[in-house]
Amino acid sequence: MAAIKNVLEQAEAKMLQSVTFLEEALVRIRAGKANVHILDGVKVESYGSLMPLTSVATVSTPDAKTITVLPWDKTMLQPIEKALMDSEVGITPENNGEIIRLGIPPLTEERRKMLVKQTRTDAENAKIGVRNVRRDANDTIKKAVKEGTPEDEGKETEAAIQKMHDKYLKKLDELIAAKEREIMTV
Repeated sequence: MAAIKNVLEQAEAKMLQSVTFLEEALVRIRAGKANVHILDGVKVESYGSLMPLTSVATVSTPDAKTITVLPWDKTMLQPIEKALMDSEVGITPENNGEIIRLGIPPLTEERRKMLVKQTRTDAENAKIGVRNVRRDANDTIKKAVKEGTPEDEGKETEAAIQKMHDKYLKKLDELIAAKEREIMTV
């Protein structure tokens, strides 16, 4: 009984990780308005190692169409600018010698469709993760039934895992629908 309860807890934790992963991935996708999280994946060469942008500068949004990057060390302006140019953010930085500004351009229809496609790909990867967790949990339960766990208990646990699976897939669908609405809103 304890082993089956443990399987349920582990499955739920792993399914929640898939949802969290998708939430983090969706935050990084720019939807036409300034959001500091679109720079979360940017790594800057600093003192011989790659560091997250937020470890070497203050990132803020003074208005809905601008992101500012204020380096803590003025010598980091050039490496930060280079990292922004090399990143997948797709925005050209403007450096005035003290601060770097990123003007968020309005999204074209083509770019919006591309971003929706990217969000759907990320969502499908998260759904695959949830399905894999369900499969692994069900395999563990079937193995436990073969080793002596009552069959009806195994069936109940499989039903509980299916219910959990459906709940997390629904949550993923809601996240993706909200992000698609945000991207497609002009």
